[in-house]
Amino acid sequence: MLSRQHKLLLMKIISLFSVVRGYNIPIIILAQYLSAIFILAPEKRALSILLDFNLFILVFASALTIASGYIINNFYDSRKDLINRPNKSMLDRLVSQKTKLNVYFSLNFIVALMALYISWRAFLFFSVYIFLIWFYSHKIKKYPIIGNLTSAFLAVLPFFAILLYFYFKIPFEEIENYKGQFAVIFAHASFLFLLLLIREMIKDLENLKGDLANDYKTIPIVYGATISKTTITTLSILTIIPVYILIEIYDVGYMDIYFYCCFIILIFFLSYLWKSNSKEQYVLLHNVLKFLIVSGVFCIVLINPAVLWHGKRLLMLIY
Repeated sequence: MLSRQHKLLLMKIISLFSVVRGYNIPIIILAQYLSAIFILAPEKRALSILLDFNLFILVFASALTIASGYIINNFYDSRKDLINRPNKSMLDRLVSQKTKLNVYFSLNFIVALMALYISWRAFLFFSVYIFLIWFYSHKIKKYPIIGNLTSAFLAVLPFFAILLYFYFKIPFEEIENYKGQFAVIFAHASFLFLLLLIREMIKDLENLKGDLANDYKTIPIVYGATISKTTITTLSILTIIPVYILIEIYDVGYMDIYFYCCFIILIFFLSYLWKSNSKEQYVLLHNVLKFLIVSGVFCIVLINPAVLWHGKRLLMLIY
């Protein structure tokens, strides 16, 4: 049996895990590694990427930065979350605001040291990234449109850290040969950016009550739910552009199956969106988008499934 002190400590650990959204961090790490193997450096062996220590440090630094970002976001949104997510908010409050700030600054300090180990460029990138996350949570989040755009941009930014890492390893005279590969990367990033932006706008509809009580100037509050739904519909249609580039101009292997499924789901998503007017319905739509984003991470392997087969053969040879 656990003592009262041990139970309290366990609850605080669970609370901190909830604050940093620890369940999201492994997905982000997996997404970065899969992007590196299948999109950013497909010419390299998967094992050499997995064993790249500098890349590991970069991915780990990204994960810690995102975790610290969740902490500072939770710090500024504590009153709003008490209305929008009362159960989660009560769990998060088991850890004091002072402790959250201490963990926030500690994580950022560790990230700075890790980035310096890699290069001054990495240090500069993460310094700007940390500042942007703080500035978004402190100021930008309360404004319509620019708040949504910034949130989606910050969510995509860790993948550009990996892109820059591989970019600076390319000899200058060979950069011209990688132009097509960069176009593929930006097309993938554009599709993800649009899904994240739609998700942010659904969250505004979902959190209308708390945003209104805390003077957040979101799109549905300033312009109304109809304008918000029209914008979401337009963004959903715009996803056709990066997907067309990926499927018709470049080769994404079997991942085109994922994109076709996305379009089918988005059609039903939009149909349900225009009928929705309650928090529960918007939560369902939010979960659909989370499913599309997370499943997209795992579907990256469909670009070249043979990599998995080669990995299986290698493991069989080792054991």
